[in-house]
Parts: sequence; C-alpha cells; structure tokens
Amino acid sequence: MIHRSLPLSAIAGATVIFSQLLPAAGPPAIDRHALVVRHNPVNRKLDVDAPMTVGNGGFAFGADITGLQTFDAAYHQNGIPVETLSRWCWHSQPNPRNFRLADAATDFTQGDGRVVAYPTAAASPAGDWLRKNPHNVPLGRIRLIYQKDDGSALVATDVANAVQTLDLWSGVIHSRFDIGSSPVEVTTTCHPSLDLVAVRIESGALATGRLMVEVAFARGHDLLVKNNPPLDWSQPESHLTSIVKQQPSRVDLERRIDETRYHVAVSWQDGGNLAESKPHHFLLRPRKETTSFEFSVAFAPQPLPEALPVFTQTQSASANHWNNHWLRGAAVDSSGRTVPRAALLEKRVILSQYLMAVQMAGDTPPQESGLTCSTWYGKHHSEMIWWHTAHFALWGRDELLEKNLLWYQKRLPEARQLARSRGLKGARWAKMTGPDGRESPGGNPLIIWNQPHIIYLSELLYRNSPTPAMLEKYRDLVMETADCLASMAWFDKATGQYNLGPPLWIAQEIYDPATSRNPSFELEYWRWALQTARQWRERLALPRNEKWDDVIARLAPAPRKDGLYVALDSHPDTFDNLDSRHDHPTMLAPLGLLPGHTIDRTTMNRTLDAVLTQWDWQTKIWGWDYPMIAMTAARLGRPDDAVEILLRNGPNNLYLSNGHCPQRVDESAPGVRKREIATYLPANGAMLSAVALMVAGWDDCPRKFPGFPADGNWTIRAEGLKPLP
Repeated sequence: MIHRSLPLSAIAGATVIFSQLLPAAGPPAIDRHALVVRHNPVNRKLDVDAPMTVGNGGFAFGADITGLQTFDAAYHQNGIPVETLSRWCWHSQPNPRNFRLADAATDFTQGDGRVVAYPTAAASPAGDWLRKNPHNVPLGRIRLIYQKDDGSALVATDVANAVQTLDLWSGVIHSRFDIGSSPVEVTTTCHPSLDLVAVRIESGALATGRLMVEVAFARGHDLLVKNNPPLDWSQPESHLTSIVKQQPSRVDLERRIDETRYHVAVSWQDGGNLAESKPHHFLLRPRKETTSFEFSVAFAPQPLPEALPVFTQTQSASANHWNNHWLRGAAVDSSGRTVPRAALLEKRVILSQYLMAVQMAGDTPPQESGLTCSTWYGKHHSEMIWWHTAHFALWGRDELLEKNLLWYQKRLPEARQLARSRGLKGARWAKMTGPDGRESPGGNPLIIWNQPHIIYLSELLYRNSPTPAMLEKYRDLVMETADCLASMAWFDKATGQYNLGPPLWIAQEIYDPATSRNPSFELEYWRWALQTARQWRERLALPRNEKWDDVIARLAPAPRKDGLYVALDSHPDTFDNLDSRHDHPTMLAPLGLLPGHTIDRTTMNRTLDAVLTQWDWQTKIWGWDYPMIAMTAARLGRPDDAVEILLRNGPNNLYLSNGHCPQRVDESAPGVRKREIATYLPANGAMLSAVALMVAGWDDCPRKFPGFPADGNWTIRAEGLKPLP
C-alpha cells in the first residue's frame, strides 16, 4: 500500500535495543544520572521564556534569572510568569445573590426527545460568577531587593554575567550573576513533602546591607483575564496579612482574603530580621557583616509546625526525592549512534518528566498550565486528565496517577448528583471544575469525552498491578462511570442503533452542540470503555450488565464519508470544508489513543494521509494533537510519519529550553507579546504517552519499538516502559 504524507526530513530507520529493568543478560543498565543531567537547562542571560521551576507535585515555585521572582512583571508581560502556586489554595468572591447552576441554564432537546437544562449561559451574571469561582490564589512573591546608589529600583539590565542551571537530578536551581560590582549566588530548592521553598544567598552585598529579600502578597489574580492573569496588587485594604507569631529567627503570618485563610512561615538563620515595609510587603534583612544567608518560606492551609526544615535539610530531602524519582521510573536513552533529532526527543522526554512530576500531583487535579501560572481561573479540565496523567502509569510512576484519581474518588457524590440532574445513571464527571467538583457554565457541560478517561486510567493501574486489591480500590469509579456511559447513549428505533447526542460538544470544538451527533472518537471511546468495564465485572466475578452489553452491540459505528473517517455523523464535512479542518483531528484517535478494534485500518490509513496533507495546521492546532497523530501513525505501521509529526516544528509544538510548550502567540500591541496559554502541560504529557507507545508498543504489537524506523539510524535503549492497551 502506498501512503501519502508530507515530506520527511532525513530519517532513515532504527536499530533498537530493548531491555527491561536490570535484565539478567544483555545491554548494561542505562546510566540514569548521565541521561538526566545532560539535559539540565542552563540560562546565560535573562530570558523571559526560560524560568526554572522547583516543586513537589502539588506546590511549585517559579524562578527568574535571580533564582527568585525579582523581575516577575517582565516575565509575565513578555514570556512565562514566575509564581508560587499550590492546588489547595482557593478563593471565592462573595455571592450575595446566591447564584446556582440553574440560574445559568439553557434548555436543549436530547436525541430521544427529552428536554434537559444545561448551564451554558457563561455570559449571564450567574454564569460569570460560577465560572470564575472558586479560583486559585497565588501564595506569595519572593524577590531580591538591592539598594542602588541612586535609590532607583533594581531592573533587569542591572543583572550581568548570569549563569543559571537547574539540576534535574536533585531539584535545585543554581543562579550566579553580578549586580553592579557585587557577585551574587542564589541556590533555590523545594521540600518534597512540605510546601516550602528554601534559599541560600551568598554575596558581599549582604554584608553592606544593600541586598535584602522581600516577601509580598497580592490579593490574587486579575479575574478580568482568563489565561495568564497578572497578579492583582490593587485594593490592599481588601485583604489582610497579619503577624500571628514573631520569634528571633521566624515570623508566622496569616493571610485572609474574604473567607479564604492560609498560613505562611518565614524562617532564617540567626541574626536577621523581618519587618513589614508597607501593607502585605515584608523585608527580610540579613545580619550585617554576613556574606551567606539562608532562609525558607513555607505555606499551608493550617498553622505550620514549630519545627521546619532548614535550607540544608530541604536541599538534602530534595536530592533524595529526585534521585529516587529518576531511578525508579522508566527511562529511554538515545545516546548511541543515532539521527540528530534523537537528542531533541530525549531532551523533551527528560524535561517533560520533570515538569509533570513537579506540577501534576496535588490534592486537586491540575489545570492545563500546571503550577506555573493560572489558566481558566485555575480550574481542572477533566477532558485533559488522560494527557496529564496516563504517562505516569506508562512510565512506572503509578503513585502520581493515583494521587489524581483519589480526588475523583472523593468527588463521587457530586458526580452522582450531576448524573441524576440530567436523568442519567451512575457518575457524570464535570468538565471544568474547582476542588469542589461543581460544574462551570459555558460549553463545558456539553463536552463528553472526559467521561471514559477514568475507566482508561483505572485500567492502566490494574494492568501494572493486576490484584484483587486494585480491582476493589477502583471498582466504584469504573462501575459508576460505565453506568453513566451506557445511560448517555440513546436508542434510535428507526436505525436500530444507539447514538451519542445531541446535544454534545465534540472534542473538535467547532461544531454546533445543539445538532451534533455521533462523533467518531467519542463513539469508539464509549465502545472501548464499556468493553473494558465489562472485563472488570468479569474479574470481580459479577454478572454481565445487560444494558452495557446492548449498548456495546448496537452502538453506532464511527462515521465515514468518501472512504475517510470524519469528525461526526451529523456534519460529515471534515474533508469537504476547510473550516472543518482545524482544532483537534480526533477522527484519528480511535486507532492511536485507543486500540481501535472496530476501526478499518485501510480507511484509517487514508484518513491519516488526508490529515497530514489537508489539515489546517495554522489556524489552531493544539500541543497534544501532534503526539495523538503520532500514536495513530505508529499503530498503522508508519514509524517515519510518527517520528516526523511528533517532532515537527509547527504551531503549538515548539518546546522551549525549560521543556515548556506554550500555545499561540498574539501581538496585543506592537512589540508586546502575549501568549494565549504561557505553558501547556497536556502537550508534555501527551508526548510522554506517545513515546511510551512508540517504544513499548501495545497489546499484541507485532514488533519492538514500533514507532521508530528500523533501518539502522536510531539506537535506543529503554527500561521499564509499559505497553498501551
């Protein structure tokens, strides 16, 4: 068969070496330390696109070229913000009108004739409040203050001779630079189990009293800005920062923003002092004549314990944590004789693993920008949970996926109530939600492809640990999610098949939700998820569910037109209309993300060709689309296409030196650059999942390393990766 595709770069093929962790014989184990540290990010100037991050999964601190947040305004305005964020700190504005979801509701006629209200009126007063609340809260800004001779504020051009390195093996940022004639060294790290950032500063400017540290607290983010909002320093009278306890080398603060409370402890070595310079701004002055100063700032929803780790303890704990992280998970090494782009792929894999571990395992599942900056008011988009966390199970870090699923387990009551409100069974998962699991108005309630993810993720965990205990642990999630899946499909007597929608907003968010019916990706996902849930019933020795069986047997097939799979049955114009060929080409996902047992491979081959040659790549395509397409190419036995599309230099597939993959750059004014999304973690997670499939394959995969060409140019070693279903 001849496959049409875009021109490929000079990629020949792959000589592959596959090893499990510490095999009895064969190639030597991968040198994990060498693999990781050769990709340590390094900055040699202030680069607003290259902040460094330290964190522990649910808390992160973003650092500029000084190792702190000294020039946060410049980074926010022109590049990637530097903030201090957690997944536990939330705020809601007062709600004197007691807005409820019903106040933002619009009636939609279901496919079966029922009329159901969905909260889609985002622009209404109720919709606006419910969408913006609750929202995440930035915890605090930590920056250097330098007293210049002319009394002016420190600016970026005052920093010279900078060299900054993030040591991925230990989770420590080392920053060296000059301010005037004063060399400064800053070491920054984060505790792995406390939300605490610890810092050491070494400089002669400490002894002269010129160099100090400021810890300051904004009211929150500017809620008029949905994505990458600036910090709101206005209305200082509208929030409180109180000293609740003061000791010789520690000050405990309480923060109050309406009903939100959280606590901060600033501690330092003997001899310094902390004093409020103006409301919400505190100057930490080192002891004079010292040239080395260590301090830490800890954050928590409750008062902090009396004993907190000092800098050296935090640095040691961080090193132990990251050493174990890199040694325990899977690894891919392409340092042998290989094509040039293999080093690029290896770098993206290492940096993405770091970023995802730092930002994607808090007490509430992540927002799409992780813990770098705020997007969509900090809310979790549950259709992204697969891209955010599936790679954890595929790369041998199940515990990080389980942290995310724990939140879903806790939110089962809200998911059950949402299902009942729509006349459905089981648990219906909200699409855009804060920590409470409550839905947010807009198009969100009409999106459905978030629903099967929970079954897929539970299945990945079971495949890694196929025990009765694992079945019991996720039994309710799988069973109740499947009950809802089955009840969302409605039976059409005229055609003798079950349909999905209307209304629904398909993954390719460009069609009218009120008339959309039977999208190809969602149909295949429904079928696969129900089949998988049926397997769980068999494993649990439960009887068959007749409704599930009936939906599986009579669910509508993935729609086709002119020999190609199209986005949806009700609007089969995907390859007839250019306006229908942007956003996500998810008609490829049924054989890629999914194993595609009912998908015709010949038709999917033609569909992949059509996407590669005809898709509107410039209008809008997202960072997770490239890995998703690569997965389809790999499953179709087209490794050249898989590698080319995964590494293509295209819109929204540009990875920066720190591993981040921002989305869309808009010129808001001449010379002023503003990204729609400054960081987009679904791209990093999707890339890691795609690499897992390209290396480890899938069930009944015909060969090893199926996503890489096999004519001798690629040399890859891998340890510990898990195959996909």
